[in-house]
Amino acid sequence: MDLSNLKPAEGSVKGQGKRIGRGQGSGKGGTATRGHKGAKSRSGYSKKIGFEGGQMPLQRRVPKFGFTNINRIEHQGVNLDTLQQLVDDKKIKDTVDFETLMSLGLVNKNDLVKIMGRGELKAKLKVSAHKITASAKAAIEAAGGEVVTL
Repeated sequence: MDLSNLKPAEGSVKGQGKRIGRGQGSGKGGTATRGHKGAKSRSGYSKKIGFEGGQMPLQRRVPKFGFTNINRIEHQGVNLDTLQQLVDDKKIKDTVDFETLMSLGLVNKNDLVKIMGRGELKAKLKVSAHKITASAKAAIEAAGGEVVTL
């Protein structure tokens, strides 16, 4: 091996690619493979998302539909099985209020809390929340706890 027959490792160098727009002698001069006229031949062209060659794009052909109620009130749901899991992990003892749920990361400070009835509750808890479903209320009271609506 000497300097005259050095070459890079197999697969380490990609092909150099076409040299476009370097004069007529190269065979890739003139329009530089861009064809004649039109937006795609110009510098600075970038195809817009959803552009269909001037045809009315799909997202404009399809009509808008639906309705957003500006008075809708969203509640952050917390289920009974979540509360039972917290009791089992000894993260809560006997009362569950907004501050407790916030400190445990279940709700954010601007959320409204709704206790929902999925799962079963064995622990005796005093639960206070903005809303409580009928099934959750029945389960909490059956376990010997009490319910407070904020």
